Amino acid sequence: MTASRFHRVYRSLELGLRKRPRKRLKRQPRGPRPPATVPDQRWSMDFVGDTLVDRRPFRVLGIVDDCTRESVAVEVGDVLTSERLVRLLDRLKADRGLPQSIVVDNGPEFTATRTLKWAAENGVVLDFIQPGKPTQNAYVESFNGRLRDECLNQHEFLNLDHAEALIEAWRDDYNRIRPHGSLGGRIPEEYASELKRVAGPPLGEGLRTPVPETAALT
Repeated sequence: MTASRFHRVYRSLELGLRKRPRKRLKRQPRGPRPPATVPDQRWSMDFVGDTLVDRRPFRVLGIVDDCTRESVAVEVGDVLTSERLVRLLDRLKADRGLPQSIVVDNGPEFTATRTLKWAAENGVVLDFIQPGKPTQNAYVESFNGRLRDECLNQHEFLNLDHAEALIEAWRDDYNRIRPHGSLGGRIPEEYASELKRVAGPPLGEGLRTPVPETAALT
């Protein structure tokens, strides 16, 4: 078959038609989130990575309270899957309760079916930032930056247990000892206690009218 005949057949079969590009959904730009005003109203979480002395990589999941700047938790592991994320959130639920929402990026651990199902079952909104916009998750980005500068870059970790112990010690100092300029020179634990005292008991407590003793005897 000559080149010209081949070209005619190619065109007759419409093999040369250009494929139309797939339309992409346009994301609407979002404004800044309103500030969190009470403890456990909104958390933020994200990962930061490092290596052990033998060059094995590991990851740290940081979770912070956007209002009090508390480090709610740090989770250390060589692999942090959505299953492990859900187990951590369940432990936090039992220990201190859950927030109304958690700000996250679009990483696979946060978009996994297991994580989305957990959020729906527990009434927690996963507030996804726009792709490529880490500044929309500024609280945990700032926390992870401090974690890297003040802990990860200052130590050589022999193994995961060693890393977990040193990181947890740093977290304790961050929450209970170190003053924070963004909190007016107070420490996160102290600031959280002040806000809880001002806010009073959780919604629903204190609204029950005590039954008079005389009524209870009738």
